[in-house]
Amino acid sequence: MTNCSKYTRQYFMPPVKCMKWAEKEYIDKAPVWCSVDLRDGNQALVIPMSLEQKIDFFKLLVRIGFKEIEVGFPAASETEYQFLRALIEQDLIPDDVTIQVLTQAREHIIKKTFEALKGAKKAVVHVYNSTSVAQREQVFKKSKEEILKIAVDGAALLKELAEETEGNFLFEYSPESFTGTEPEYALEVCNAVLDIWQPTPDKKAIINLPVTVQHSMPHVYASQIEYLSENMKYRENVILSIHPHNDRGCGVADAEMGVLAGADRVEGTLFGNGERTGNVDIVTLALNMYSQGVDPELDFSNMVEICEQYEEYTGMHIDERRPYSGALVFAAFSGSHQDAIAKGMKWLEEKDPKHWTVPYLPIDPKDLGRNYDADVIRINSQSGKGGVGYILETKFGLNLPAKMREAMGYAAKAVSDHTHKELMPEEIFELFKKTFENVVEPLNIHEVHFQQTDGGITTTVTSTFAGSQKSVTEAAGNGRLNAVSNALKKAYGLKYDLVTYQEHALEQSSSSKAIAYVGIRKPDGSLAWGAGVDPDIIRASIDALVTAINNR
Repeated sequence: MTNCSKYTRQYFMPPVKCMKWAEKEYIDKAPVWCSVDLRDGNQALVIPMSLEQKIDFFKLLVRIGFKEIEVGFPAASETEYQFLRALIEQDLIPDDVTIQVLTQAREHIIKKTFEALKGAKKAVVHVYNSTSVAQREQVFKKSKEEILKIAVDGAALLKELAEETEGNFLFEYSPESFTGTEPEYALEVCNAVLDIWQPTPDKKAIINLPVTVQHSMPHVYASQIEYLSENMKYRENVILSIHPHNDRGCGVADAEMGVLAGADRVEGTLFGNGERTGNVDIVTLALNMYSQGVDPELDFSNMVEICEQYEEYTGMHIDERRPYSGALVFAAFSGSHQDAIAKGMKWLEEKDPKHWTVPYLPIDPKDLGRNYDADVIRINSQSGKGGVGYILETKFGLNLPAKMREAMGYAAKAVSDHTHKELMPEEIFELFKKTFENVVEPLNIHEVHFQQTDGGITTTVTSTFAGSQKSVTEAAGNGRLNAVSNALKKAYGLKYDLVTYQEHALEQSSSSKAIAYVGIRKPDGSLAWGAGVDPDIIRASIDALVTAINNR
């Protein structure tokens, strides 16, 4: 790749400096959203949606909250035409939803479009023609004046046919390939169209400035938008719209900066589907706003279902790492990330702060219908004690001592590393039970009796070790567990120190089982761990001690 000199910049900065938008910190209110999934998104599919799929997708968009939906290019194909007719004739369009249709600025196409719209309660008729230098020179071979005339003639025909056709129509104009058009010429064309339509406060016009192809960094697009916004005729009666594509991977940035620069409306698709690298991803754009405390006025609270339906209708796959919607975007496999998230969640629970500030999670997964246990803390060979401990505590009620969490973390990492796979929560729980709970080999205690004495507790322990004959040993201690520990040391010459003991109920009821955790320090200084589960906390603690000894 040494021939970069064959490329040149195909965009144009405005004739005057436009950077007021850069002084704004964030988008403070939702733009008007227009979904173009059923037109722009559909025409980008390898296999376009069927009539039934398009109707189901339309209903999904309505449930999400879109009030403007581009439903197709009715003059382009019979399926597009029939879809529009089905929406109208079956009364599938809610009163608060406006449909939008697209047409080229060509007479026969515009006429067929209005035929398809008969009976629509209200609709946006979106007319376009290309204005860029490349399109003028290479495709149409027409002058600026000739290209402007195409736009004006199309605008005039829209106005004429709207007066002859039953329905309530608004008009939209796009100078297609706007980003490759000189801004002052794009402004001239848009103003000429507006002179034909004469928009009013009661009947505004939409001027849409598309990033048909991304040629520049996002700040250039924002400057172009600001220039047109500040110099456009009838501006108070114009809804300034943007339609970013994603060739440079900057669709969301273009849209955000475009809104800061004066855009009132955004056209895009769910998950960014569209030709080439796609359109702006409205899910990402809306949830970026949501994460800043601004209501996007779209409902993505059931993201899993939305993703499933989208993939079913379109045949497309939502990447696991796509912002907010991907299956793994909230998943933390890294041990340090898991530990920070677990501590952040605990802090949130204890402090009950006004705002969400959990490390590594810019948005609360529950707001999108995601599950902490299944979606956030995920365990593989990269994970650590924090994640494993979090899953055992939140899903199974086990509050392990800190050092025991570390030992369990290493155990889980070893299994994941050996099997080369992620461990599910149930697998982690089973691994805990197999490794640390009620292990009875080689040491096993069969019977324990206690007697209170003036000096403390005396115990008689009946046990076996590695298949030996039963041994009955008596010893004293300052408590029951200490007495049992002394008896086992006496019987088998064991050397260790009992350094950790914790216990808690597994359920909140009088008949619930209890779990005890015991840590012992071996002569080499390392720790061994055990857990015991039993309705009797004394028995549970003894089982935990036995397991720790068996794990030494």
